[in-house]
Amino acid sequence: MIDTFINSSNPRNRTWGQVLESYYQLTKPRIIVLLLITTAGGMWVAGGGRVDPLLMLATLAGGALASAAANTINCWYDRDIDYDMERTRHRPLPSGRVHPRDALLFAGLLAIASFGLLATYANLAAALLAMSGIGFYVAIYTLWLKRTSSLNIVIGGAAGAIPPLVGWAAVTGGLDWGAWALFLIIFLWTPPHFWALALLMRDEYAQVKVPMLPVVAGDKSTAQQMMVYTLLMVPATLLLVFPLHQLGWVYAIAALGLGEIFIRKNWQLLQQPEDRELARSLFKYSLYYMMLLCAAMGLDTLPLSQQLSSALSENWAAIAHL
Repeated sequence: MIDTFINSSNPRNRTWGQVLESYYQLTKPRIIVLLLITTAGGMWVAGGGRVDPLLMLATLAGGALASAAANTINCWYDRDIDYDMERTRHRPLPSGRVHPRDALLFAGLLAIASFGLLATYANLAAALLAMSGIGFYVAIYTLWLKRTSSLNIVIGGAAGAIPPLVGWAAVTGGLDWGAWALFLIIFLWTPPHFWALALLMRDEYAQVKVPMLPVVAGDKSTAQQMMVYTLLMVPATLLLVFPLHQLGWVYAIAALGLGEIFIRKNWQLLQQPEDRELARSLFKYSLYYMMLLCAAMGLDTLPLSQQLSSALSENWAAIAHL
């Protein structure tokens, strides 16, 4: 009976393990990991390094379910162009391993589970923010902008900036300027991060008529706009230090160091915008950049780091007085 169900509902899946793997792939798990890192960063900053472990676990699980739901719907809607691109042709929907109807049902169950988990163990604000992230990613980016505007990543990137808001709200029950500073950082980070990938995938995007910026404006213009967003992002990372005073010197030093490398890689690409290896290097670094920046947020909230920041601030004040 089990074999009959597997073979009839998923003709290209032969075992339960293959079924589970197909649905797991629908959620784009590698993307979720980075979103959870930014969620944890928001929680650490909001809680000053003191976050209840159960709340952390529940919020990350709820956020993962929400992201999985949004990614699954994205896969459902994009299954036609995914089939035409070599990179995505073997995903569960275009390859026929999951039925489109079943993918939508799966996404709905994930969204319901996310809302229930966050509303129960965190608060209603965090649950509603997670649902708004799904709605924005699906309605604004996937259904509207992705196939119609070269600004798809700029505006749609707001969806990827919602996870730290979810984490912040889970800890505090609301949002303040620190939460919106995190939102701004990720919002500005998204275009150079994704356009670096789009430079690598330009021909495939052109083939399926998706108007990513490199397709519409060319490599040089894309590299120029990537530099603009990067130059805006780096000072934005310091808003958490001044004037918001959410983080201290340890984070500030890390943010400046990581930002300097990001700018330097952008500059290299700007000199040779057709160089795919430079674009690949920048894309990979952008992933490490966000992970390390969030790690620096957590590190800064440790007692030893706070003592170091306090001592540096006192010395700086003494020097300024002299």
